Amino acid sequence: MSVKAEHYDIIRKPLVTEKSTMASENGAVVFEVSIDSNKPQIKEAVEALFGVKVKAVNTSITKGKKKRFRGVIGRRKDVKKAFVTLEDGNTIDVTTGL
Repeated sequence: MSVKAEHYDIIRKPLVTEKSTMASENGAVVFEVSIDSNKPQIKEAVEALFGVKVKAVNTSITKGKKKRFRGVIGRRKDVKKAFVTLEDGNTIDVTTGL
């Protein structure tokens, strides 16, 4: 199975937070993905990169906060998260690299 460079552009990095750890107990993995990617693209990229079967993909967009740095108001970037639910028997270990 060939891996396209586009798959690495869609999936940026795995997110390891308290919420994502709780989701992993139910067979889900959380990734930060590109803001313009859609669910079929995310599913195809995860299946190609990790060699697993995906059951469902849920996404959420977190708007960037306004922050002040040295008196200048700036804005953090918007982040899109993908909650990828895997079929039974499939796992992804996010502690190791790709």
